[in-house]
Amino acid sequence: MSKVTVVGAGNVGATCANVLAFNKIADEVVMLDVKEGVAEGKAMDMNQTAQLLEFSTKINGVTNDYAATVNSDVVVITSGIPRKPGMTREELIGVNAGIVKSVAENILKYSPNAVLVIISNPMDTMTYLASKVTGLPKHKVVGMGGALDSSRFKYYLSQALGVNPTEVEGMVIGGHGDTTMIPVTRLATYKGIPVSDLLSKDVLDKVVADTMVGGATLTGLLGTSAWYAPGAAGAAVVDAILHDQKKVIPCCVALEGEYGQNDICIGVPVVLGKNGWEKVIDLKLTAEEKEKFEASAAAVRKTNNVLKEINAI
Repeated sequence: MSKVTVVGAGNVGATCANVLAFNKIADEVVMLDVKEGVAEGKAMDMNQTAQLLEFSTKINGVTNDYAATVNSDVVVITSGIPRKPGMTREELIGVNAGIVKSVAENILKYSPNAVLVIISNPMDTMTYLASKVTGLPKHKVVGMGGALDSSRFKYYLSQALGVNPTEVEGMVIGGHGDTTMIPVTRLATYKGIPVSDLLSKDVLDKVVADTMVGGATLTGLLGTSAWYAPGAAGAAVVDAILHDQKKVIPCCVALEGEYGQNDICIGVPVVLGKNGWEKVIDLKLTAEEKEKFEASAAAVRKTNNVLKEINAI
């Protein structure tokens, strides 16, 4: 029997839980929230779709009852305040650091062997925080950002190509931020054909630009952070871990020399399996890509330093 806990029953957390249930990824899903009745109500609402959608996953909603999360295989942390129009992910750090730290510590009291999947923003820094304060093996803390950014990249590529997005391959590495993510156009393909053979440089440049501000674009339209794609991306990462799929998905992980980086959590392609992330894939970056990656890492480190300034780690 597989069990997944989603902490935070807001838009992203509830979407993640719903995808986990609808796609029969886990046998049991627990949603936990601090606001009385929200997780319980959303769980009941989802359970009432079970007959319509033909799934048997048990969904349980609780208010601050960490005991209900006991023996979770994977825990998804979405807790924290979402972005508002004009806000950067980095502006959320002061509030969300305290929330994520508390959640991680409480979760591990009941599920010490769980793999943590971090969605809370700023995601790279919250992943770094979770890695530092929990003392978990580095492979058991995974940031979701690259999975989401890569999905957005493939969406914009498919729009430019006028093709089915499921037939496009592409990945985004680097920090999960509007100025730090790096869509790797050199490796993007449509049915094995390099997209650079099919799209002009100007069009590709626009795809990259649109991808990098993909989250901000939606925040501007919605008045808050997006939730369908982030929730689904989190569920996809859980699926790869829970079912030992050995899928290569760009995720935020702790690096120890890979890509020339140390003491940082940042997005790189990794193999996901039952132990969390199992190995980093070396993309053999070009000189230009290396320069971008180093700049991205420098920006992430700058945000990480805020954790030390506020004594979060």
